[in-house]
Amino acid sequence: MTKKVLIPTKLDKTARETLQNHGGYSVHQDEGGDLLDLAKEHSDAHALIVRSEKVTPEVIDAFPNLKVVVRAGAGFNTIDIDYARSKGIDVMNTPGANSNAVAEEVLAMMMAYSRHLIPADASCRAGKWEKSNFMGREITGKTLGILGLGHIGQLLVKRAAGFDMKVVAFDPVVSKDRADELGVELLPGHLDVFKRADFISLHIPENNHTRGMINEEVFSVMKNGAVLVNCARAGVIDEDALRAAKKVKSIGYLNDVYPKDEAGEKPIADVADIMVPHLGASTKEANYNAARFAANQLIALDEKGVGSAIVNRDIPVGLDPSYYELAHTLTKFCRQGFGSYSQLKMVQTFCYGDLRKFAEWLVVPIVCALDDEFSRSLDHHAALDRLSSQGIEYSAGNADDRKGYGNSITIDIFAHGENDQTLHKASIRGTVTEGNLMISRINDFDQLYVVPEGHFVCFIYEDRPGVLAEISSRLAEAGINIDDVRNPHSQCGKQSLALVKVNQKVSSEVITTIKDKISASVAFYVEL
Repeated sequence: MTKKVLIPTKLDKTARETLQNHGGYSVHQDEGGDLLDLAKEHSDAHALIVRSEKVTPEVIDAFPNLKVVVRAGAGFNTIDIDYARSKGIDVMNTPGANSNAVAEEVLAMMMAYSRHLIPADASCRAGKWEKSNFMGREITGKTLGILGLGHIGQLLVKRAAGFDMKVVAFDPVVSKDRADELGVELLPGHLDVFKRADFISLHIPENNHTRGMINEEVFSVMKNGAVLVNCARAGVIDEDALRAAKKVKSIGYLNDVYPKDEAGEKPIADVADIMVPHLGASTKEANYNAARFAANQLIALDEKGVGSAIVNRDIPVGLDPSYYELAHTLTKFCRQGFGSYSQLKMVQTFCYGDLRKFAEWLVVPIVCALDDEFSRSLDHHAALDRLSSQGIEYSAGNADDRKGYGNSITIDIFAHGENDQTLHKASIRGTVTEGNLMISRINDFDQLYVVPEGHFVCFIYEDRPGVLAEISSRLAEAGINIDDVRNPHSQCGKQSLALVKVNQKVSSEVITTIKDKISASVAFYVEL
């Protein structure tokens, strides 16, 4: 008996043909029908393949036999993935299918702006001959800056090579070895990219860390005459800061993303030199790739249980969700020990006790903590692929349960320093006690038993009297109150750790002041 697949959208015919040629599916494609109306006619559908259609709880309930929803594209914000999971429905996407289309769009916008093609076309159609008004510039030989070296960023590097562009980039996850393979110069921070580049292209997600990060400080260091291209997310730009910057310096802004994909006035219209209606994935090739990926992923899931692109995956039976969160939290804390700009080389994990059988699952939250673009709903194959694409090695160590750590996780991160190629190691171990996440060890400092929740500052320094008082004094001067302190010494007694829980965020200026005052080898702030 064939399984019915409903495609309620304009999608390349290859999806329908692939499924029908397989022989195990009957496919109905309707490019203009209302999804709820179609549900009444095809309530026995086994799977939906959609693009931007909204798959709401009401829609899901209209398909009592639905098992899979495939988003032919990367973003899945139009699908209620949590409600789908509650109904036992897998939601999948097709990551990478649209990447080349977006990379090419960036170059197309850069060239159109540099050669004044849009206003020149309008002028010429109006019967004018204003050749002297449209003196342009070439992108060949210019410096391209990229924020985010994921799928799209890496493809953009390759495409820009055809124009002999020098590429500089910032990505706190991608390794230097991988950057060297791509021919990219990694810079220590995003401000450095804006200082150096003639063109800057954004390929970062929108989240609590990146929202509004392209702000007044960024625009203040941007070169006069430089061009910013945003084919990422609207929220990463502080529009008021951009508006103010364009009043005092010549900055180009090319935009393809908006808070909502819909008709109507756009708040960015007064500052965008080019704006298009989210055309990044709108190519026949991208449509074909997304359709082909969607069909093949559905077949692979049904036949072999391959779910590397499932975005609402359940935690397996037997794994306490607290350990999933523990792996994410420990990695986030450990990563901060290097600072945001060091380049990762390797991640090694040790899962003790009953967690050993769930080691593969725990790779996912670890990668999520390292890479904001990675979804924790994907599986371990996708997580390992992501690390590999960024030049980061992964190793699952052989945990020795004779050490008596119980159900605990150790995470070791190896990274190059900010200003040298020395390979540094940061290590952390944690467990769950009475339902509470617990950090039990940081590097050589054991028996900490700290609940990783709230604001923390961490310093490692040569052991001597008076240092903790100095830290406390400097925090007090900044109006910061201390809630808790752990101050153990290393086994050799030469170093001390000050792990201080505080009541609010601590600025980088305060951290630097304390670091210099106490000559700390490690100093950072993290919010957990």
